[in-house]
Amino acid sequence: MFVLRDRVLKTIENHGLIPKRGRVTVALSGGPDSVALVHILRELATDGMFDLVGLAHFNHQLRGAAADEDEKFCRELSATLSLPIDVESTDVRILARRYRTSIEAAARQARYAFLERVAVRNRVERVAVGHTRDDQAETFILRLLRGAGTRGLSGIYPRMGSIVRPLLDVGRYELRDYLRDKCIAFRDDESNRDLRILRNRVRHELIPYLERRFSPGVVNVLGREATIAREDAEWLRDSASSAIDEVTVVRNDVIELNVVRLLSLPLAIRRRIVYQMLAEVGGGRFIGFDHVETVLDLTTSKSGLSGPVDLPGHSARLVSGKIVMIPRRFGPKSANSESNAFEYPLAVPGEVQVAEAGVTISARPAKINRRSSQQSLGSPTEWVIIEASGVRGPLAIRSWRAGDRLRPLGLGGSKKLQDVFVDRKIARSRRGHIPLVVDACGRIIWVVGLALADDFRVTDNTQAVITLAVRPLGGNSF
Repeated sequence: MFVLRDRVLKTIENHGLIPKRGRVTVALSGGPDSVALVHILRELATDGMFDLVGLAHFNHQLRGAAADEDEKFCRELSATLSLPIDVESTDVRILARRYRTSIEAAARQARYAFLERVAVRNRVERVAVGHTRDDQAETFILRLLRGAGTRGLSGIYPRMGSIVRPLLDVGRYELRDYLRDKCIAFRDDESNRDLRILRNRVRHELIPYLERRFSPGVVNVLGREATIAREDAEWLRDSASSAIDEVTVVRNDVIELNVVRLLSLPLAIRRRIVYQMLAEVGGGRFIGFDHVETVLDLTTSKSGLSGPVDLPGHSARLVSGKIVMIPRRFGPKSANSESNAFEYPLAVPGEVQVAEAGVTISARPAKINRRSSQQSLGSPTEWVIIEASGVRGPLAIRSWRAGDRLRPLGLGGSKKLQDVFVDRKIARSRRGHIPLVVDACGRIIWVVGLALADDFRVTDNTQAVITLAVRPLGGNSF
């Protein structure tokens, strides 16, 4: 299987997935794709391309004894290969109920949060996951069925942050052949045959039908389409970003678009500029194609004043050759109401709608689950679990203030929140909409969606925790 190994290496090099001598961990489910990935990367690592330093397994507790057998298999494989393994176990069904989302969404969020923590804890540059060309084809079809633009049809990216996908140009059947030829064992997940799950129906019914009746190579075709869509979306994004400063002016969260300059651009670029601006003032609310077209319709008005039109989180109107987008203000006003400042008390347990940010934030007390790795509970994206004894109540949710500082998880010292925003490329117009969870001493616990403070991390001595979670009032699918 030298050819297969070389193809994976080519994918790594073409997309710059792993830096020279970089430290890599492999996400191992026990299934054929991830097991093949471990062995292929181990072969490449022996050539000095990078350092394969460990494995990571997440037990979703969804399949009872079978899930425990998967975990056992992964531990045994790590011992056989003399590679350390990080293992965590979480009841994803409980997470799905708690955060009012699907089991699939909760599982994905929990799994990727775990991999992010593994990367930080083990100081690895990359975590490799086993998505294949078949996964790419399935994702393309799912996005197409749900309705997606170029960005959505881009499917699975070769790299997202520290997560890399070296098998994205390899077919699932090729990996099975590789394992069979080398007599390598793996686990089969019976849930992958559950036709109640839409992806499984696409995998086992729709794609085989397309292969039989339309094109035997449809998986390759769909994979190429996703690549083309990704490259087009990246070009359009970069082109829109380059043109945006010539078209827009931002003053205290009010955005103005110069109609003459906007109309001088191609329609595809116009749409992306408007979408980005709507997202900036929308506070995380759903932004769809119709919203973008509503704004662009204002550019065709013949009068000097048109609108206002209602849009997610704000209104827009045409005034003297400019489209003016103004955020709607919600909730109690502070003394400095023009700054979008807000502050709400957060009970434990309790839940608060933060309309300025377009989200709902909840807090719930909980006991430590000793099956879980205490050090690694929590993710800065959609939910975190914090050490309860370190919190000085009551909690509050407020907006950013000048001079705010925190010590991000895993960072030795404190950091200005403004620097966190800059590092994460958060636009100035968005910063005032990002909620902070603070305690009675004014200490920042969580920059919602961005960073957890190290002072409130869960340790081996933790007895009780508080779960903080955020969910949008809308989604985002343009």
